[in-house]
Amino acid sequence: MASPLRFRRSTERWTDDKIERDLLSSLDEKFGARLLTPHFVVPSGYDAHRFEIDNGDFALFIWNPDGGEAYWLGNTETPSALWRTEKYTFDEIPYSVARWAQRELLADLAVEAPWLAEYEHLAWFFLPVLFSKDGRHSSRKFFREHAMGFPDATRDDALRFYEGFLSTGALDDYRYEMASKLGTSPQVDPVRMASAMSEFTAAKLLVDAGYEVTPEIEVTTGHSLDFRADLPAEAASSDGGGGVLVEVTRPRPPTRRNADTPVAAVRETAETKTSGQLDKHGGGAVLFVDCSGFRDDEWAAVKGEQPEVRHRPAVVFRARPLGHVEAYSKGSVPLDLGGAVEWV
Repeated sequence: MASPLRFRRSTERWTDDKIERDLLSSLDEKFGARLLTPHFVVPSGYDAHRFEIDNGDFALFIWNPDGGEAYWLGNTETPSALWRTEKYTFDEIPYSVARWAQRELLADLAVEAPWLAEYEHLAWFFLPVLFSKDGRHSSRKFFREHAMGFPDATRDDALRFYEGFLSTGALDDYRYEMASKLGTSPQVDPVRMASAMSEFTAAKLLVDAGYEVTPEIEVTTGHSLDFRADLPAEAASSDGGGGVLVEVTRPRPPTRRNADTPVAAVRETAETKTSGQLDKHGGGAVLFVDCSGFRDDEWAAVKGEQPEVRHRPAVVFRARPLGHVEAYSKGSVPLDLGGAVEWV
């Protein structure tokens, strides 16, 4: 399984002849390929080509004619001339090159999936997955046909929900790390992909409550917990050891698991999390149990009984794509979520 889309950086000197000989010819012989003019003006000091492959793959190649650096970005087979090059994310290369490449991709998305491209920040955020070699079709299908994990919701309701959150910029600094959670499998796995989106839902809840979030916090057990939540003043002065740690889990609805009831689904999923990662951590983290995959009747059963989840403190919640979030808590939760949820 290929990884999310990244650039390969070459330090060789490139010319049109070398590009046709070392890059185009190998792709053309194997798949059929053409060199085209890019959609957008290339940054000053660079030349560029688009490679369009007969099997639907693509690549961009941008280089400095005076030598020194060149960048390859594509979801096709990498030509052998670039096999030994290092890979870089959009944030690790010159801004002008990254911006140009992203404009190229977003223009392609507007043609291939206009329903998705209209959600501009979400489309930009997930570009590394939406154009990855193995995950581009599955990620788009998940967004299109599975409402990003919300039951009884439209595609556009779900897209608006996450667009509204991502457009705050709260996760921009962690874009590649968070977008990659969606995965690049060629098959759609609605359960796994919805679980990945639960981390975005939990982050939205924290941000709506006034916290700044930092993902993937390493703890002394060698594990990583999903987030650290800091109030803005705390984040500004934090030495990395403050804030409240949060771990997120998502129960599978009873219609898609062995658990007979929604309450059992919540208990079993929380027990799996607490008997593993959180148990080894030894306490101090808040468990967020995201029931956003439950239908109305399933959630009604859970909020009516408000079952224990073995770990304290814990917040059990359900978000709807129009923005309404209901929740109950167990134990003394060291977070003020009152502005972001309706307690039941």
